[in-house]
Amino acid sequence: MSARLDSIAEKLDDAAMGQRAIAQLSIDTPLSIADAYRVQNLLVERRLARGERRVGVKLGFTSRAKMIQMGVDDLIWGQLTDAMLVGDGSHLALAEFIHPRAEPEIAFLIGERLSGEVNEEQALAAVRSVAPALEIIDSRYSDFKFNLADVIADNCSSAALVVGAWRPLPGNIGNLDVRLEIDGQPAQAGSTAAILGHPARALVAAARLVAQAGLALEPGWVVMAGAATAAETLRPGMRVRVTVDGIGGAAFSCDEVPREKQGR
Repeated sequence: MSARLDSIAEKLDDAAMGQRAIAQLSIDTPLSIADAYRVQNLLVERRLARGERRVGVKLGFTSRAKMIQMGVDDLIWGQLTDAMLVGDGSHLALAEFIHPRAEPEIAFLIGERLSGEVNEEQALAAVRSVAPALEIIDSRYSDFKFNLADVIADNCSSAALVVGAWRPLPGNIGNLDVRLEIDGQPAQAGSTAAILGHPARALVAAARLVAQAGLALEPGWVVMAGAATAAETLRPGMRVRVTVDGIGGAAFSCDEVPREKQGR
């Protein structure tokens, strides 16, 4: 079993490294949810062995509509590493991805270790700062098609993230307007209320879910709370910006040239 799961992790890792989409795992290799998370961890361990380090977690299926679409009643989560960080205002090399899309979110910076069953007040008390953010998702599966186990194994489609300036937590983050612009034009509009009704609930869920894996939300970690609107497909030349009322904005532009060839 261990060799089989490691082989799946290698296949997903090779797909990401080579920017080549693969067929859904579930077509030939059905996975339980527990095994899917084991594959995810093996996948991340490969990246850590290459010198990357964990810097946080992301949450998925934080909208009720997405839960219904996928036939689930709980969130999913993936792991973030430092190699996934893209500077605010910098360039995103589309050649390093397969079929990337961008989602507007908010990010939390953890100040105190958080794990297990906590309430919203305890979760927010552990937060040092908050920032507007953009997650770049990029399923390693052809046509962005997957089932629940597929996407979990694939680190929940996480590929990169852009985080704006950190600022103290506002008094109320429960219903802040979120706007996504492409080339200066409105593309998506939503609210932080789309994130489980209140993004503090994403923190509560993150603490519970990582504890089940024997982890904790560590000081300095970033928690991507979940999408506030639908995702937008990225194309060369695009300028992408998120603005969250009361928190600020974050942006990036899309290039074809890989980052190492841009001198970064």
